[in-house]
Amino acid sequence: MRDKKKGTEEPYCCLPNNTADIRLKISKVRKNKSSQTWYEGSVEDEEEEEKEEDEDFHVVEVEDEQVDRQSLDSAWEVSSTLGLEEINVNLLCDLNLSEPSKLLSLSQIQQLSQHFPDMLSICNWMLIYQTQTHGSSLSTLYRMTEQLDHCMVLMIQDTFGQVFGAVCSAPLRVSSHYYGTGQTFLFSFSPHLQVYKWTGDNSYFIKGSVDSLLFGGGRGRFGLWLNSDLIRGRSQKCDTFYNDILSTKEDFLINEIEVWALV
Repeated sequence: MRDKKKGTEEPYCCLPNNTADIRLKISKVRKNKSSQTWYEGSVEDEEEEEKEEDEDFHVVEVEDEQVDRQSLDSAWEVSSTLGLEEINVNLLCDLNLSEPSKLLSLSQIQQLSQHFPDMLSICNWMLIYQTQTHGSSLSTLYRMTEQLDHCMVLMIQDTFGQVFGAVCSAPLRVSSHYYGTGQTFLFSFSPHLQVYKWTGDNSYFIKGSVDSLLFGGGRGRFGLWLNSDLIRGRSQKCDTFYNDILSTKEDFLINEIEVWALV
């Protein structure tokens, strides 16, 4: 039998004779760098800690110091909420807005612009009308847009906070009949972006009058209808875009509108 000195006994595992299920606890020694003291810790606990650190650790490098860091941070933060697997930061930086939108974040605008035709995706965004500044009036909206021969983006926020609208292949104006092209489409953030493009069933894209502004139609149903007071609106499934209801409810009240020209 081997001699054992006091205080120098080697650690060992005792295996009971009549035990069928033997559980061995494995310990891992780790070093505390600050005190140079060694501690014992469970291997299982250590692996769980490392796993949590891996999941929570993210690094974002921004080489261009001129980039608005706040805008980039917000873009990365909302990406998971929007259901985006990745955000193209280069395109985010390329977007040129005359001023920040009060209705959509920069990353939401980037996501929407990915559905534009190539020639529109490189355009600058110029805010030309918003109800907060210009008041709720369709005639004022027409007056602000009639001198511009550009494609436009109409954004609407209802009183429940949902944002939706139309990307228009022609400027908004009073017309005696429907106008526009098949590049016009409807969209809604509910909360993820849903885009409804032309079905080819008819050509009821845009129609403006002194009483209302319409997008899409067929069989008496409009994809998006706005009253002249820009306070009331309606959204229905229509043949032009075969869209779902864009707003929280079919008949909605408007909280805010923005109209952007793509120049």
